[in-house]
Amino acid sequence: MKKLGLRSPCEKVGGMVYFGRMVDQIRAHANGELPPEYQGNLGKGLGEHCVNFLGVTYDLVVQFVNEGLSDAAILQSCFGMGHRPSQAEIYMWNEFMRKRGWNDELSETLESQKKKGAMLSRSEIQTAFQFIDADEGRSANGHHVKAARTRKRVTIPATEWPPDLRRQTVPTPLKTRADQKNEPNQQRNRIPAVLQWLTFDAVIRAYNSARASIPIARRMAARH
Repeated sequence: MKKLGLRSPCEKVGGMVYFGRMVDQIRAHANGELPPEYQGNLGKGLGEHCVNFLGVTYDLVVQFVNEGLSDAAILQSCFGMGHRPSQAEIYMWNEFMRKRGWNDELSETLESQKKKGAMLSRSEIQTAFQFIDADEGRSANGHHVKAARTRKRVTIPATEWPPDLRRQTVPTPLKTRADQKNEPNQQRNRIPAVLQWLTFDAVIRAYNSARASIPIARRMAARH
C-alpha cells in the first residue's frame, strides 16, 4: 500500500479524468518525490493517451508544470496549443479511460500487476483505474460505482388510456347518511299504500260479485 500524495485517476480537472494525476506525477518527479518504479512510465501508457487526446506533447505539459501554472491554467494552455475537445469528446475520453484494462489489450498487463501486488483475489479490481486506487490505498470502488437508478411509479389518469382499454362502468349513486335514516320511514309509508290497494281491490270484487247476482235475484222474484 503506497501513500504518494497522487490524486486518484478518477478525479477530474476541467471535466477530464486522469489529467490531474498526470500533473501530480510531473510535479512529484520535479521535486524528487516520485518513486523509481513510477518514473519509467512517465509520458507513456495512460499519460501518452492523455497528451495525444489533447493534441500536445508530454514535454510541453512538463514545461507548463515547471512554470508553476495551476492545473486549470495548464489545461487551458493545452487547449490553446493543441485540441479543445467538446463535451461529447470529454465524455467519451472519460469512459474510455475508466474502462482501460477491462476486456481489452491491457487486461493481461493488469492481471500481471495484480499478481505482483498480491491482489489476484481482489475480483472487484477489473480496470487500471481500480488497480491504481487499490495499490495506493484508496477504495477500488470509491469512484467507480454508479448510483443505481430509482424508478418512479407513475399513475396514469383514466382519461389518458386508449378508449378501447377503458373500463365501461355505470356510476352507482352512493347512499348518504340522510338516505339511510329515511329508509325505515319510507318502508312504513309503503304499508298504508299497500293496504289501500288491497281494500280497493276487495271493493271492486264485491261490486262485481253484486252485479253478477242481480239477474239471479230478479229471476227468482218473477217465479214467485
